[in-house]
Amino acid sequence: MNLQVDLREENSVQHFKVIGEIDAFTAPELREALSEFASEQGLRAEIDLSDVEYMDSTGLGVFVGFFKQVKENGGHVKITGLSQRLKRLFDITGLNEVMDIETQKDEGGLDDATV
Repeated sequence: MNLQVDLREENSVQHFKVIGEIDAFTAPELREALSEFASEQGLRAEIDLSDVEYMDSTGLGVFVGFFKQVKENGGHVKITGLSQRLKRLFDITGLNEVMDIETQKDEGGLDDATV
């Protein structure tokens, strides 16, 4: 199982692009990548999960820890690109109520249209 975390900065926002699977084996790598910035005063971070194929509760724990630390330091975290499956994880745990979350745009096109 592989995990890749790409980072770029744009307009004073740290953009993290996470690719792969987030589970007990890969979560430490994600935690390490995020922790380099978590204590930065006033950090503005955007985490793109559109290329995450799988995430378990270990991954949620990483995001909760990062979110709490960034918030304590006056910053903001936005999570983007959630698939319906990942969105459900955030919904079930209630994290969607406390975190800034944006789901993937509808890619279905006319699939839902009545003919």
